[in-house]
Amino acid sequence: MAHLFRDLSLGHSKRESTPPPLTQQRPPPPLTMPPRPITNLPSPFGQLATQLSDSDLQLTSYEIFVAACRTSTGKPLTYIPNNSTDSPNHHNSNSPSHNSPTLQRSLTSAAASKMKKALGLKSPVSKKSPGSGPGKSRKAMTVGELMRTQMGVSDTVDSRVRRALLRISAAQVGRKIESTVLPLELLQQLKVSDFTDQHEYDAWQKRTLKLLEAGLLLHPRVPFDKSNAAAQRLRQIINGAMGRPIETGRNNESMQVLRSVVMSLASRSDGSLNESCHWADGFPFNLKLYEMLLEALFDPSCETSIIEEVDELMEHIKKTWVILGMNQMLHNICFTWVLFNRFVATGQVEPDLLYAADTQLAEVAKDAKATKDAEYSKILSSTLTAIMSWAEKRLLAYHDTFDSGNLDTMQGIVSVGVSAAKILVEDISNEYRRKRRGEVDVARSRIETYIRSSLRTAFAQARWAKLAIDQPLRMEKADSSRRASKNQPNPLPVLAILAKDVNELAINERQVFSPILKKWHPLAAGVAVATLHACYGNEIKQFISGIAELTPDAVQVLRAADKLEKDLVQIAVEDSVESDDGGKAIIREMPPYEAEAAIANLIKVWIKTRIDRLKEWVDRNLQQEDWNQQPNQEGYAASAFEVLRIIDETLDAYFQLPIPMHPALLPDLMAGLDKCLQYYVTKAKSGCGSRNTYVPTMPALTRCTIGSKFQGVWKKKEKSPNPQKKNSQVATMNGGNSFGVSQLCVRINSMHRIKTELDALEKRVITHLRNCESAHAEDFSNSLGKKFELTPSACVEAVQQLSEAVAYKIVFHDLSHVLWDGLYVGEPSSSRIEPFLQELERNLLIISDTMHERVRTRIITDIMKASFDGFLLVLLAGGPSRAFSRQDSQIIEDDFKTLKDLFWANGDGLPTEIIDKFSATVRGVLPLFRTDTESLIERFRRVTLETYGSSAKSRLPLPPTSGQWNPTEPNTLLRVLCYRNDEAAAKFLKKTYNLPKKL
Repeated sequence: MAHLFRDLSLGHSKRESTPPPLTQQRPPPPLTMPPRPITNLPSPFGQLATQLSDSDLQLTSYEIFVAACRTSTGKPLTYIPNNSTDSPNHHNSNSPSHNSPTLQRSLTSAAASKMKKALGLKSPVSKKSPGSGPGKSRKAMTVGELMRTQMGVSDTVDSRVRRALLRISAAQVGRKIESTVLPLELLQQLKVSDFTDQHEYDAWQKRTLKLLEAGLLLHPRVPFDKSNAAAQRLRQIINGAMGRPIETGRNNESMQVLRSVVMSLASRSDGSLNESCHWADGFPFNLKLYEMLLEALFDPSCETSIIEEVDELMEHIKKTWVILGMNQMLHNICFTWVLFNRFVATGQVEPDLLYAADTQLAEVAKDAKATKDAEYSKILSSTLTAIMSWAEKRLLAYHDTFDSGNLDTMQGIVSVGVSAAKILVEDISNEYRRKRRGEVDVARSRIETYIRSSLRTAFAQARWAKLAIDQPLRMEKADSSRRASKNQPNPLPVLAILAKDVNELAINERQVFSPILKKWHPLAAGVAVATLHACYGNEIKQFISGIAELTPDAVQVLRAADKLEKDLVQIAVEDSVESDDGGKAIIREMPPYEAEAAIANLIKVWIKTRIDRLKEWVDRNLQQEDWNQQPNQEGYAASAFEVLRIIDETLDAYFQLPIPMHPALLPDLMAGLDKCLQYYVTKAKSGCGSRNTYVPTMPALTRCTIGSKFQGVWKKKEKSPNPQKKNSQVATMNGGNSFGVSQLCVRINSMHRIKTELDALEKRVITHLRNCESAHAEDFSNSLGKKFELTPSACVEAVQQLSEAVAYKIVFHDLSHVLWDGLYVGEPSSSRIEPFLQELERNLLIISDTMHERVRTRIITDIMKASFDGFLLVLLAGGPSRAFSRQDSQIIEDDFKTLKDLFWANGDGLPTEIIDKFSATVRGVLPLFRTDTESLIERFRRVTLETYGSSAKSRLPLPPTSGQWNPTEPNTLLRVLCYRNDEAAAKFLKKTYNLPKKL
């Protein structure tokens, strides 16, 4: 029997049949189970269909480990702690010699774990392996003892297990352990006497029967029909034993029946050639047991560390494969899960565990490509799904999970999550197989999903945070506007704050997370900013659609949106420099917010509103304007002051708008203001008349009756085609109405003031532009958009029209009683020009006091022109009360000289050259009045023939009135003859034209 004892030497000498004294062993932990990790994830291997606790499974896995680690050499499985070489001669008397191959392997694994190095796991200096530490450094420990300690199995339980295995081995000489149903044999070999009391034995028996139920009935490796008699019988036995323990003696009938049905079920072939008893190799029962063994690789004193002796221990754990139906592929997936689960369960404090799991996943990926086993694929899928689900739960909102302090962990989780996804898609998904592999980049797709999801979540959180404070901010803003000073700005609108937060989120993403994610997605930062662009875009577009007018809040929001968009696009461009398409795809994902366009549209609405209001103001105020000179207004109308003030305030308000495009939209504003001013000027001169309004209509020609004082050559003025309109207009020119001389002068002053103020306004515009943040050099060099283009010419035209209107009104309307009714009426010597000059001088004084000095000369010049025209009209169209002889010519010339002297004013009036210029026509006509009648008739004949040609020889035609008086013009000569008070002139007119003597 000695060789049987040697087969089970797992830490005892060849003579040993009972456990060594406790003083020679590591003190057992107080609990059967070691403290479990913080929180285990739900197992991906599936739930067992029976109630077996973790301690039940752990003890079972330990029993399988001990049974599977039997040797045929009789050598105990021993390892020496790292520092045992300090005293090589001091060791357990039960240990083998140092030349044992097993001993040598243990020394190698203890010195440097190849497995830990391959997995990238560090060996913590401060942590000691279970076999090291004070009091244990010189003691040899077998692999069995190490496993017992790692799994927290007490000495008592360990001794009972080994004692049972010795008995099993003695009863089944030469039989391999994989052909033994271990729970069945344990039931037969262990008695009540091997336990502390009956209660402990009954509990152990029930556990063992439940193991048989789990392995043979609930999770069998080889399926059976529901009608299987052995299965039905075993179920009856187990159900009965739950109420009353069964007898387990070797020759006991109950035991014989149990053995029969158990072996019948366990011996069913799965088609393989090995002689395994299929009692613990069904899924997921075997995976649960194997998971317990792999958990033993972790250091109880440091739950995140794998022991240094992992190589040696793993070598022996793999010996359980023959019992559990495991292989390398199943081991790889189980070990991956154990590493990953331990990382999660211990609070994710050790990234090395995560990277070790990722390293194992690389092996799993190879396995997945190499096999299409359905059972393996099912386990693989559930395990990878569990890993990926946990990872994605964090990655889909990684902004809530990670920061700059745990980026190593994030990188590991991303790597594990992506690796799991790739295997699931590329090696398990049928849909992927139907597509060409080039069409699907799993890693890139997953990373893009993580980025978009996490940033959308982060944006939503930022958005809700801002909305939560929006209402209090609005109330605070309203309150502060009532009581705070103007120097204290109101809080920023919510969307402007949100834009700033999004910008910070994008910068943080680029600096912190994108460098990690770029490993799997080259455009990680671009995808991130495109996502944020879309999120904020939804908000800003809704905001823009609801804006009705330009407000400071609206401008702040739109400017913040525009800045955010520029920053996001810049990040996308920089991130895409090395991409194949230069980032065009990402940029296409970012349709412009059109914030600048929205601002521009709002400003155009603002401009239109201001212009419309100004035009309404012009209409309303010009209706009320009386055009009277007011004190302290320098002869200008109140409305002129006001319209200039409004325009100046409008320009100030425009440049105070917090917008970036003042230069771009300035032309729109200037054009609108220009049209309003032009409208004001046009409206102000409307109805004031012009030169032609006051010049009388020329009467028809007739010849003079000699000696008749009252029979002149003119008939009375023809009635106007619209007598009511004419009379009404003339009436409005008189009296104290708004078209009086002083009122017209105020209008002229106002037009002049507006024109001169335009330069000042344009200079202020340039000053404003220099202070604009977005102004460029060309904005100053290019005059377009800074000048009033319509108003200056309108002002010039208005001043000219009104000046002539004032002049001709004074001469032809206001002084008509002394000019038309007095000058040269009857005898010229007794009705000379002096009364007209007196009235004219009085008006000139009024003009001088009323008019602005810059336009005074112009209007006096126009009055002079009107006076000269009126003087000529009296001489050439003076009506039936006037007739001149040659002797009267001197009186006429003297009176005209006096008229010119009035405007010269001894050198204080108009310059001589101006007087000479506008008196030339009169000076050319006056000599005709002293020319004899025959010479006049001859000159008239000659000029008429020259004008009309040979057709005029037989009969001189009647020349039409042109109004352009000239001594060489036929109508002018004819009018002098008609006005000549002698017989020769009367006969010529009677004979040539048969002109009547009376009208």
